Amino acid sequence: MENLEPKKQRASVRNRAEAIKPFRCKNLIAVIEDPTDMGNIGTVIRNANALGVEKVYIVDSRKSLPDDWQELRERRSISKTSVSAVKWTFVKRFDSTELCLEHLEKQGFVSAVTSPHVKGKTNVYLHEGDYTQHTKLAVWFGNEQRGISKIAVERCEMCVAIPMFGMIESLNLGTSSGIVLYEVTKQRRAYQSNYRRSGKKGERAEPLPTIMPRENGTV
Repeated sequence: MENLEPKKQRASVRNRAEAIKPFRCKNLIAVIEDPTDMGNIGTVIRNANALGVEKVYIVDSRKSLPDDWQELRERRSISKTSVSAVKWTFVKRFDSTELCLEHLEKQGFVSAVTSPHVKGKTNVYLHEGDYTQHTKLAVWFGNEQRGISKIAVERCEMCVAIPMFGMIESLNLGTSSGIVLYEVTKQRRAYQSNYRRSGKKGERAEPLPTIMPRENGTV
């Protein structure tokens, strides 16, 4: 007798892929600049996938990661910490910050970096920023020790800071990426629910959903 379990699993995956399409944040990229901890890379990928970020870019000047996506998704250290989210996430690596910025700018992306106040730049606290004003947005997260690079700050549109009220005024990369991407995706999902940004622009006749229904049909 034919085993129907694999077919059921494939159908379930296809159904899930179709169900989440309206909730993906179009033209939103999370950029990790020179991470040193493989576990952090997996955590950011997991956060990005769960929150509906379209792509993840990794600046990897040490060349510790493979260029090939298939090889990357099979890297156990990343697959394990991302809880296999790397299998379902578009990930691209760059040899330098300059190459990543050039690629983004050529594609029309505007960058926002997570950073404390920087003199001469537009500085906002996370909850005060408007992350819908640019059609294409890349959100940068810096190195665990050094933070964001000078060149990324110079070429960004704004610096975004998470308000902190404790004796310790820092968060690890995984935590900060989750907090920042939650706010950014919440805003952009609400915006794209009501407005089209490509093709037939303008307000939608029928808004897209902004919250995934639970399996029993409730939210």
